[in-house]
Amino acid sequence: MNAEQNERLTRITPGTPCGQLMRQYWQPAALVDEFNPAIDPRLKNRPVKAVTLLGQEMVLFKDASGDWGLLDRDCAHRGADLSFGRLGSLAEGGGLRCPFHGWKFAADGRCLETPAEPAGSKLCQHVKQRSYPVIEKSGALFAWLGDEGTAPPPLPAFDCFTAPASHSFAFKGLWNANWLQAFEVGIDPAHRSFLPRFLPDAPLGDIGQKASVRHVHGAGAHAIAGEPWPMARIMREFAQPDISFESTPWGMQLTALRPMTEQLTHVRVTNAIFPATFVMPLSETMTLTQMHVPVDDTHTYWYSFFTSFADPLDRESMRAQRQQFISLPDYIPKAGRHNAWGFIAQEQLMTPSLGLAEDAINVHDQWAVESMGAIQDRTREHLATSDKAIAANRRVLLNAIATVQAGGIAPGVADAAVAAQRTGPDTLDGIAPAANWAEWWQQAAQAKRDAAPWDAALATPSLSAADLLEAPVRYSPHEEAS
Repeated sequence: MNAEQNERLTRITPGTPCGQLMRQYWQPAALVDEFNPAIDPRLKNRPVKAVTLLGQEMVLFKDASGDWGLLDRDCAHRGADLSFGRLGSLAEGGGLRCPFHGWKFAADGRCLETPAEPAGSKLCQHVKQRSYPVIEKSGALFAWLGDEGTAPPPLPAFDCFTAPASHSFAFKGLWNANWLQAFEVGIDPAHRSFLPRFLPDAPLGDIGQKASVRHVHGAGAHAIAGEPWPMARIMREFAQPDISFESTPWGMQLTALRPMTEQLTHVRVTNAIFPATFVMPLSETMTLTQMHVPVDDTHTYWYSFFTSFADPLDRESMRAQRQQFISLPDYIPKAGRHNAWGFIAQEQLMTPSLGLAEDAINVHDQWAVESMGAIQDRTREHLATSDKAIAANRRVLLNAIATVQAGGIAPGVADAAVAAQRTGPDTLDGIAPAANWAEWWQQAAQAKRDAAPWDAALATPSLSAADLLEAPVRYSPHEEAS
C-alpha cells in the first residue's frame, strides 16, 4: 500500500473521501449509560454532553420533553460552545440556550428564540442549527451524519439490536489510534493463537458475564476423547488456521478452521459488517458485536454489544468487571502507552506469559492497536497469507470510497435495500466433525437460535441473500483476496 492510499483509508474528518463514506452509516455517538446519574453524577440535572464523532464537535442532550438532540457544537450565531448551554425546563419551553446571547435551539435544530433582537424580529425563521438524527437502541445512541436533507437507511435488525434489554449489554472504551487498525485487529483470526497464547486454561463454562476479560479463550469446547478442551488450549496448540471468507450483503463472513485430528476440526465463524463492525462468538450462547467508531483521525471508541441467547445478563456485574480496566464516567482505559500497557518484562522471563495483564484480553488488543502508532504506516508492512481478509477489506474500502465520491450508493447496510433485509448474522466457535463441518456449524447456530428465550428467529427476507449477491456490485462489498 502506498502513502496516498493509506491517507485515503484512514482520514475521516469532514471533507475527506473516507469521511464522506463513513457518514453514510449509523454511528454510535454515546452510551445511554453516559446519561445515567449513578454513573455520571455531573449529568443528573443537566443531561448535556459534548461529543466528538468523525472529527465533528457536537453537543448531545436530552430535552425537557425527553427527546434526544444532537447539534453542531458551535452556535449558529457567532460560534460559541453550545455544550455550555442552558437546558430549558418544560415551563421555559425546553430547548438548549446559548449563554453568549441567549439564542435557543430545539432538539431538531430549529431556532426558538433570539432574545437580543428587536421586538417582531423574524430572524429565528431564517436560522437553523445543524442537527443530526438520533436513534436510541440497545443501550446506545446512534447518530447519522449524512448530508443534510438526505434520508438515512434503517438501522438493520441484527441480533444485537433485536435482543430484549434483559439479554443485552453495551459498553465502550477509548483507543488512542486510528479506526482502521482497530477494526483490522478484530477481523484477524490468526492473532488469537499468539497475542493471548499463554493465557492459562480458565475453567470451562459460559464466560460472557462471569469472566468478561478472557473472551473465547476461557470458554468450553466439545470434549476430545472424553477430555474437555478450553479454547485457550485449542488456540495455543493449533496455531495455523485455514482462513477463508465469502462476500455477504453486509460485508463478509470469515471462517477459520484448525484441524485437530482426522475426525475433528475446530471451526470459528465470525462476521465483518462493513465498514467497521465485527460479530464474534463469546461462548456457545453469547455473541459480541463490536463497532469501531472514529472520534477523529487518531482516536477510536470501540462499542461492544453483548447478546445472550440463553440466560438474562447481569448488566451491573458486567459493568463492574469491565471497570477493572476502563475508568468511568469517561470510559478511558487504565492501561496505555503512558504505562507501557502494564507490561512487565520479568514475567516473560520467569513465566509462560505475555508480560501484559493476563486477565485483560482487551488490553492485549489495545496494545496491538496503539503500538502501531496513532495512524499505522502501512507502507512498511508485509502482508501474509493469513492477512487475506484484511487485504480484501482494504480493496473494498478503496472501491467504496470511489463509489461514494462518484455519487453512488455506499455498500452494505448504508444501502436502504440491504439494511432493511439484514438479520443475524450467525457466529460459532466449536469442534466439528471434519468431514461435514459446514453443515454442522449451521445446525449448531440454528439450535442456539431455537433455544433462545426471546425471538431470535432469522426472518425470511423478501429478497434472498443469493438474490442480493447477484444484484449490482453495491450489494456485495467484499471481493476475493488474491
